Amino acid sequence: MKQINPKLIHGVVATIDRDNIDTDQIIPTEYLKSIKKFGYEDYLFDGWRYLDKGKLGISSKEREKNKKFILNNSPYDNASVLLTRDNFGCGSSREHAVWALRDFGIRAVIASSFGDIFYNNCFKNGVLPIILSKVDVENLFQEFKGSPLDIEIFLEKKLIKSNDREINFEVDNNLLERIIFGLDDVDITLRNKEAISVYEEKRMIEKPWIYKND
Repeated sequence: MKQINPKLIHGVVATIDRDNIDTDQIIPTEYLKSIKKFGYEDYLFDGWRYLDKGKLGISSKEREKNKKFILNNSPYDNASVLLTRDNFGCGSSREHAVWALRDFGIRAVIASSFGDIFYNNCFKNGVLPIILSKVDVENLFQEFKGSPLDIEIFLEKKLIKSNDREINFEVDNNLLERIIFGLDDVDITLRNKEAISVYEEKRMIEKPWIYKND
């Protein structure tokens, strides 16, 4: 099994040159019926990747693929980074959109802006959303469009390297830690478990009636 360095994202960049890609385009509504949090890679960009109509439980191998769509062509079918434009992940709040990207193997999405809920969902599920200026995004498009080149993203340094180009990006350190250390909301809460225990013990003394039936 390939080892993943949580502090480095390194791989091929796939480009989708569109603004306002919403969560329904990332994963359509019919695939939200599953209660699982994994296994959505075959449904990513369903309306663009396939020429036929799919349904939950039908794998990518059984579908008629659109060979003009970038993720259906090597080496982009193993892309680690997605480069797109403005307002990526807008629309509904479905967390499945991030799950589909993650399960496909996308570890970072670079765009000039994101839908707010999608942006926060990324950090909860191990996908790094990177906001760059429109100028930097355009420069990367010129570099990667039509060229299967690798990119390196150094999380701790907040630095992107591609060929001789270096671009710094900004992201909240607390959010970045979620990606580097694989933390979810429960993990973040448990960091304060000692303080929580002290609070609960104090509350048991001050308000014992709350615990009367425990």
